Amino acid sequence: MKTATSPRVDASAVETKVRPDIGRRQVYAVAGCYFVASFAALGLPPYLTEILPELGDGAARWAGLLYIVPTIFGAIGAPLWGRLADRFGRKRLLLRAQLGLAAAFLLAGWADSIGTFATALVIQGVLGGTFAASNGYLGAALEGHALSRALTLMQGSARAALVCAPIVVGSLTPWLSPHRQYALLAVLPLAAAAMLAALPEPPRSRPAPPQATTAEAEADGTPVVEATAEPSGRAPAASLRALYAIEFAFVFSTVISFPYLISLIKERIPGTGPMVSGILFALPHMCYLIAAIPVHSLFRGRPRLGIALGFGCIALGLAGHGIADSLTSFVAVRLVLGAGLTLGLVCMSVLAADCAKGRAPGGLFGSIEFFSKAGAVAAGVAAAAGNDWFGPTAPVLTGTAIALVTVLATALPRLPRTLRTRRSLRCPR
Repeated sequence: MKTATSPRVDASAVETKVRPDIGRRQVYAVAGCYFVASFAALGLPPYLTEILPELGDGAARWAGLLYIVPTIFGAIGAPLWGRLADRFGRKRLLLRAQLGLAAAFLLAGWADSIGTFATALVIQGVLGGTFAASNGYLGAALEGHALSRALTLMQGSARAALVCAPIVVGSLTPWLSPHRQYALLAVLPLAAAAMLAALPEPPRSRPAPPQATTAEAEADGTPVVEATAEPSGRAPAASLRALYAIEFAFVFSTVISFPYLISLIKERIPGTGPMVSGILFALPHMCYLIAAIPVHSLFRGRPRLGIALGFGCIALGLAGHGIADSLTSFVAVRLVLGAGLTLGLVCMSVLAADCAKGRAPGGLFGSIEFFSKAGAVAAGVAAAAGNDWFGPTAPVLTGTAIALVTVLATALPRLPRTLRTRRSLRCPR
């Protein structure tokens, strides 16, 4: 519906979907490049509690806040980079993100103070954004079921990095500190940029006829094509707002356990080595790699049910972290958390693909990335505050509360409809 305050954009700048020449191999190439580039970005932050003492913060009190510095500045830049990708080309902006990461990693690896290290993390956030850029590239080329599978694969790349990187970093620690590994791993986004240079640019789609459509912008700034009749494939604005809220809550409830997990493991299981800690950190992401495709097939027609079940598992798994005191119990609660992570990520990919219909992909995925990073920022602040006041158990309990609230918010709206349906079946008029 049009409103008097709705901002307008030039109709010729709004694109309709045209199937470009991109196949499965190109999709896997984009996912592979994201894995390569995100190895350091996702794998090294869990070791901030070991990096910061080298830079003068012996108690690693800044770990929670520095954990979210790239996220804060990534959230600020993601919507802008997304719109620039819609305007100037998705491949060009994707290459920019990879090169920005390489520059940030080099600076972080050679930093000799907390101030310089924090500056490198700011640059990583401002110039990075490879996930949103990659999704925008895929969103310009795919739609519907194909797009949701591609987004599921992209999440698989992120999970694979979170599985492999902490283990590799922990294994290399006796020879090279996690701090210096930043500089070593800067070669990975450079390699990803070289690989992406060989991929095609999704061609410009033909503009919609001016007499048939009106270009408008949603409240999130994402251009959409609105014809005289509402396009049948376009998701309503309410669905988009729900996706943003779920994205924020999901990221908050999962990320809040990341910064101080290794400290919690060492507190509960004294003598645990870096490699074992890395494996425990990686377990939920291993679950995603194993089960994501079957879960996508099972829940692609009922994503909200999958999201409710996912948040339930997240709440149960995080609550278990509060009482786990042995290696076996930590493995068990990490696997439960992994089930929730898999259900949530897969079903949110299905919702995102539905919302992408009729919308410019760069702006949409940039906005989704904004809410994702906003959730991570809030989680990092809450983790730092909770750890300072109550110890490393506090962050996981806070995540449990948020996950439970989201389960109720997702499931309760269905109850009145269910009751009305049952009542109408029992008492026909």
